[in-house]
Amino acid sequence: MSRITSVQARDIRFPTSLELDGSDAVNVDPDYSAAYVTLATSDGEEGHAFVFTCGRGNDVVVAAIESYGRLLAGRDVDGLVGDLGAAARLLVHDSQLRWLGPEKGVSQMACGALVNALWDLRARREGKPLWRLLSEMTPEELVSVVDFTHIRTALTPDEALKILRAGAVGRPERVAELAARGYPAYTTSPGWLGYSDEKLVRLSRQAVDDGFDLIKLKVGGDLDDDRRRLRLARDAVGPDVRIAIDANQRWEVDEAIEWVNALAEFRPWWIEEPTSTDDILGHAAIRRGVAPVKVATGEAVANRIVFKQLLQAGGIDVMQIDSTRVAGVNENVANLLLAARFDTPVCPHAGGVGLCELVQHFSFFDYAAVSGTMGDRAIEYVDHLHEHFVEPVRVRGGRYEAPTRPGIGAEMLPGSLDAWEFPAGEGWREVGDRAAVSRTAAGS
Repeated sequence: MSRITSVQARDIRFPTSLELDGSDAVNVDPDYSAAYVTLATSDGEEGHAFVFTCGRGNDVVVAAIESYGRLLAGRDVDGLVGDLGAAARLLVHDSQLRWLGPEKGVSQMACGALVNALWDLRARREGKPLWRLLSEMTPEELVSVVDFTHIRTALTPDEALKILRAGAVGRPERVAELAARGYPAYTTSPGWLGYSDEKLVRLSRQAVDDGFDLIKLKVGGDLDDDRRRLRLARDAVGPDVRIAIDANQRWEVDEAIEWVNALAEFRPWWIEEPTSTDDILGHAAIRRGVAPVKVATGEAVANRIVFKQLLQAGGIDVMQIDSTRVAGVNENVANLLLAARFDTPVCPHAGGVGLCELVQHFSFFDYAAVSGTMGDRAIEYVDHLHEHFVEPVRVRGGRYEAPTRPGIGAEMLPGSLDAWEFPAGEGWREVGDRAAVSRTAAGS
């Protein structure tokens, strides 16, 4: 009988703040980071997963993963991966640890990392990438992994079964299409708030040349700056390329309405995170106040319950799921089903290390077996740090190519893990040496 023999969590960070990659009106100096976990079994199997953070506090998530990981140590692997619904409940609904949330923040993300690592184990056992594993599960199997606690007023198990049984019609043809043609992407790479105007224009033009028909710009620091940058981007890409904007929860409700309407001449496709993701009624008011500009939110939504309310209240036009913010694969299956129930497109968030590699699986699964459509849907893409992964994401002609390696896509290269473990990895020692040289030069 194979058992979980170790749960190893590591603090992996990359110094992206040096070039202001990932910068926005709230996250002004992010160091893209991963609280990285490896589950090992007595049979020599491994499951890999991580939680994305922006640097400081990554160690807090590592500690939470280690704490929750004790619930898995010594347990039968077959039992865990054979009933991933029960495995997720074991973690998420632990009678003592859940007090730290419940079902939100660091505790929820730590649970999600461990749940995802178990899915990685199962996908590797079956020799399938996650999206194919999910797409080939029966509707009954998929419903069994969903936690319907507190969402039955919007989605019942019977309604979920109905959605999935409808999604099974034509599924083999859509799987083949995905394998051949991939899935639409959009890019945020030109739009980080710390970039110069020249870099914004150059990368916007490059994005169009690379086949993207939707780009995203960060906004919310200064209205005049936003107007200038949007004008530059619009001139660079022309009238037909869509431009989304993202405020990263920077504004109050009335401020968001006023600010977005002041940018309306540039025809933003959506405004992302215009206010706190917990402000359900605020989102609904903003949506009414900025139409026809769409409202998109989700990367910081803590759980399926908040998504349920956003949908019920008419607060969003676009759902943006994140692969490491909620409690793993199980909860994102629930989120996709909620979106299908409310006929709302899902455009996943992927602005962070490894998020492209992970979240692509959910859009592929959604098209194959849930919504059956790519209409008004695209997966975010940023061109950062993919070289550190065993199976780097592949985007060509503005489309994600289907992942083929068994697993969830989270496994990082051993050399990258060693080099960028914080604070003693070789990469961080070199960053420290360069910083010391710069300080010396500045003082001379």
